[in-house]
Amino acid sequence: MTSAPASSDNYCYRHPGRQSYVLCQRCARTVCPECQVQAAVGVHCVECAARDRQQAPRVKRGRPAILQNLTGSGAPVVTYAIIAVCVVVFLLQLIPGVTGALQFAGAYVMPASGISFEPWRMLTAVFVHGSILHLLFNMFTLFVFGSALERLLGRGRYLALYLISGFGGSVAVTLLTNPLQPVVGASGAIFGLMGAYFIINRHLGGNSVQLLVLVALNLAYGFFVPGISWQAHVGGLVAGALVALVYVRTRPRRLKTVQVLLVSAVAVALVAITAVRVLL
Repeated sequence: MTSAPASSDNYCYRHPGRQSYVLCQRCARTVCPECQVQAAVGVHCVECAARDRQQAPRVKRGRPAILQNLTGSGAPVVTYAIIAVCVVVFLLQLIPGVTGALQFAGAYVMPASGISFEPWRMLTAVFVHGSILHLLFNMFTLFVFGSALERLLGRGRYLALYLISGFGGSVAVTLLTNPLQPVVGASGAIFGLMGAYFIINRHLGGNSVQLLVLVALNLAYGFFVPGISWQAHVGGLVAGALVALVYVRTRPRRLKTVQVLLVSAVAVALVAITAVRVLL
């Protein structure tokens, strides 16, 4: 893969030195987090938002101040929400039986195993962690990569990326792991974020050598240290990179429908791969 030349389309129209991947839903100009105004669908630039306020005949009831600050300031709300869910789930895991009810193993999607069919575990396991250190390390990494990607992609695309990456990790576990071996953790989804960040950074013309080394070291660590699901790491990495590739190839506003269809196709393909494995 070769680096794409830097383009003004990849920079905020008001702040030429700030890279972004989010377009105004009205005028399709690139906007950085500071210039994003949350709208009913997506975000608007400052000018389009001001124009809407002038034309609006009714006044909307205000939201609580803390919610206004979070949703209207470009804060990585989805990343914060995922971290909060993981922390709450970890506390709930202190209750006997909770971990067992949420963890994933390939047998839960294989009717022939004699275990009840519970495919939702392919996603619930992404929010479960094995220890406090496991949780802290994953949440720190999620905050670093998630915050950056959420600002670049916008909340909807970022959430889709995270969930599909986590699901891709579970698909790889189904294909490559003992079906009775349970797995937990957000690592697969986080590796998907790393893969996506690499693809997007290359597209924006950035230097990705350090990130590539970081991903390689973390992958190698999973191969050589027992008790770590390298399968989930690889699956999440591949799924995240594929989704990011769709994003960079369908960035223009006119391709929005194509983008949604292609991202959906990635998710459907992962389901199909799982189904083939189950039926064989």
